[in-house]
Amino acid sequence: MRSIIVTVMLLSASPLAAQIATPERPVTDPKAIESPVNPEARAVPLEDIGNSRSVGGVTWSADGEHVFLSTNLTGRYNIWRVDADGGWPLQMTQSDDSQGGLAASRDGKWLYFTQDNGGDEYYDLYRVPTSGGAVERVTATPDLSERAMVPGGAEGRIALSVKKKTEAQSNLAVLSPDGTVRVLTAEGDPDFEWSPRLWADGGQTIFANREKIDATTTEIWRVDVASGKATKVLGQDGTIFRVMDVSADGEWLAVTTDVEIGRPRAGLYNLKTRKWRWLKPIVWDQSALRFTRDGKALLVESSDDLRSTLVRFDLATGAETALKLPTGINYTTGNDPRSPDGKSLLVVNMAANVAGELNRYDLASDTVTPITQLALASLRPEALAGSQMVTYTSFDGTRISALVTMPANLKRDGSNPAIVIPHGGPTGKTDDYFDDIAAALASRGFIIIAPNFRGSTGYGKAFQAANYDDMGGGDLKDVIAAKHFLVQSGYVDPKRVGIFGGSYGGFMTLMAIGKAPDEFAAGVQWFGIINWRTMYRDMDEVLKAYLRSLMGTPEENPEGYDRASPLTYLANAKAPLLTIQGDNDIRVPRGQAQEVDDILKAKGNTVETVFYPAEGHGFRKRENQLDSLKRTVEWFERYLKPAAAK
Repeated sequence: MRSIIVTVMLLSASPLAAQIATPERPVTDPKAIESPVNPEARAVPLEDIGNSRSVGGVTWSADGEHVFLSTNLTGRYNIWRVDADGGWPLQMTQSDDSQGGLAASRDGKWLYFTQDNGGDEYYDLYRVPTSGGAVERVTATPDLSERAMVPGGAEGRIALSVKKKTEAQSNLAVLSPDGTVRVLTAEGDPDFEWSPRLWADGGQTIFANREKIDATTTEIWRVDVASGKATKVLGQDGTIFRVMDVSADGEWLAVTTDVEIGRPRAGLYNLKTRKWRWLKPIVWDQSALRFTRDGKALLVESSDDLRSTLVRFDLATGAETALKLPTGINYTTGNDPRSPDGKSLLVVNMAANVAGELNRYDLASDTVTPITQLALASLRPEALAGSQMVTYTSFDGTRISALVTMPANLKRDGSNPAIVIPHGGPTGKTDDYFDDIAAALASRGFIIIAPNFRGSTGYGKAFQAANYDDMGGGDLKDVIAAKHFLVQSGYVDPKRVGIFGGSYGGFMTLMAIGKAPDEFAAGVQWFGIINWRTMYRDMDEVLKAYLRSLMGTPEENPEGYDRASPLTYLANAKAPLLTIQGDNDIRVPRGQAQEVDDILKAKGNTVETVFYPAEGHGFRKRENQLDSLKRTVEWFERYLKPAAAK
């Protein structure tokens, strides 16, 4: 009884802080959301959506005739080659382990890639001839992870990032064609990691970002490859300066920064005069991408809350022109999305009802040519539920943005089931992307809401930091407010609302069913955290550094660790819970899921737990992707739909 009283007090207590300022936007009337009439709408076969293919790493060939991509056409993420104009791809490699991180050598002979071991996220480097042939292993370092390759150095060198298993920090290194890796930096602060961005000075210099693991500080450095001498170009505590490109004359840097305004924006920094040039201000985040190869424009990604577009900034006139891309999220892909001749970009468009495909955007004609067509025919946009951006107010008046995926042909009679989907992170964000779980559930009549609760990126520094030492506090209240928003729409039965999430979303699911046991009728969590103390003990070093930035160490903040652990509240849980976990997860180790299972079974709750061998933080093998989808959908159909509706 006492635990229930404590739960009520925690959820109803007065807020400790005032409303958090976020970009100004109108609050949505819940009654304004509508279920569209759509005779094309139907339940997508789970086998179709679970067997849908997607694109991982991407890079151009040196001559621009082909695009290399990592895709799971065979059920494993292997390397394929496709003509730049599109067509059926040619398979280059075969492996049970996922392959990605592609980098084509500048001489056109080799395609380099990364591969881990069963999802353990400790990567070695490999290469395969671009014309096809035997795969060569370049590095074999089980205690070292090599990733983030950037080709373009003199004598065929490739820049990369390396991290020891025993350390949190990572360093900058170069790979020579003979397979030798030479480390250039000696980072002594476990809170920082180096990543190469681009080559300059004829391949003698690397521009790199040195970033704090909690993403609150990023510095730009210039590193001489021959001597290893590193010179800071831009940097100050608590400020982001990310180098994205350098102009052909070496005078200007394209930079993403939050200097002065506390929100990321695109800027041009002159290395000689040390002066800035800015684009027109927008209320949402903005990122510099690349200069066009003709040197006439800067390409920029501009956000519109949960959606985004690409913009061309004319350097001579200052004119800004949006590229002609569909609604949703639009982003360039690959380390360098520009074709070698500069005429095209590799672009992905995605939305709640649009599975992402790789496209080639022609900068002269403003036309889009599909390179891949990976989605099954049943996943046509007109047959899937579309999305609506909404804004609601949380317990303290803070405005929260969310994406609502609304099934067609529903009655506004308070009878429909719904699912709240908190994102991972916590320093993450939900955008208008294609989510196979949400699409499958929405096609079966579940209304989906995915909120950007406090702690999310995209809403300013104060909002992002608002859950520091308060994880599962105010952010959980934001998630519960998302449920109430749907109920107020008149469509949703408050007794038939579930919650689903992975990683931090899994943590939020566990926190919700324990701390607010009467709010959600069923839960599914993938690789979520139950106990921050054992997490800190068992997790990878880089994630320990991230966790320290959020709430210190268990010794420094024992009360905070207990307050933020679902373990403290799980005895109150009532909702049936499905847990799915990868055996090889270094981010959220297997023991977290086992702890959940042991506690809930001991108290007699309805609980089911599934472990996938040789999988890490997220499921990469086709059979596990399909199985996890089926189990998740069937769980919610079993516990949230009346028998007659199933």
